[in-house]
Amino acid sequence: MQLALGGVLVYFAVAGFPFVGGAGAVDRFDGARAFALLRQQVELGPRPAGSAASRRLAERLRRLLPGGRFEAVPGGLRNVVGRLPGRRPAVVVAAHYDTKDLPGFVGANDGAGGTAAVVELARDLRGRRRPGGPELRFVLFDGEESPRGSPDSAFLRNGLRGSKAYAAAHRGEIGSLVLLDFVANPHIRLRREARSDPGLWAALRRAAARAGVSRAFPPGTAPGVYDDHTPFAAAGVRAIDLIDFDYPCFHRPCDDLRHVSERSLDQVGEATLELLRSL
Repeated sequence: MQLALGGVLVYFAVAGFPFVGGAGAVDRFDGARAFALLRQQVELGPRPAGSAASRRLAERLRRLLPGGRFEAVPGGLRNVVGRLPGRRPAVVVAAHYDTKDLPGFVGANDGAGGTAAVVELARDLRGRRRPGGPELRFVLFDGEESPRGSPDSAFLRNGLRGSKAYAAAHRGEIGSLVLLDFVANPHIRLRREARSDPGLWAALRRAAARAGVSRAFPPGTAPGVYDDHTPFAAAGVRAIDLIDFDYPCFHRPCDDLRHVSERSLDQVGEATLELLRSL
């Protein structure tokens, strides 16, 4: 019996204990509520920057964020911004709410997932006391995707429109940025994106361990990408990008409700909420 018990313990020490690192070990983030908002965005259909569907979504998102308001982005676009008071420099929690301008592309993961997570984080943190905590800004960027007809090689020049505008307008006010992008992949595994700040990422992994979702944040480094954290990192802001780029439906019509996971969204939300609570 002792040998059998020892074998079981060795197995779980290698494979991971089912009650340490799995979803539900801590239940503060409402994954079901976040996934419902993901679904509502998808039901609007394609939402490219500047479209009627995108503007309708922006109006709803503004009402869901604390102190929600719009900030203008060149080209007639709008970032959606909320805020919880605290000390400076501020921490920005961000995602993009536009979708790639492709026929039939609804962006369940690429846009809707991160947006839903940011809104749910804001809802949870609005109701918590944070004595001495930093100012929290919840920013949903418009125009992350390049306009239709722009080649992928021009993404850095023609994309990231909302994040470029926000980083330039608020230079010197921001200490850290947590960007949520591809966060609803089934069986999500988020290694540190190579351009993400190592210290802040290490803090996120510690938070994930405390929340019991460490399996979603394995060690190691993933290739670097250009994303909405890029303008902030260039301005000297500690920035991390939560993006599981091993997603087969990237910029394909299959990025729909069949290929996203409430469990993954909940795991990412739990870890990020624990990180923000600890700051």
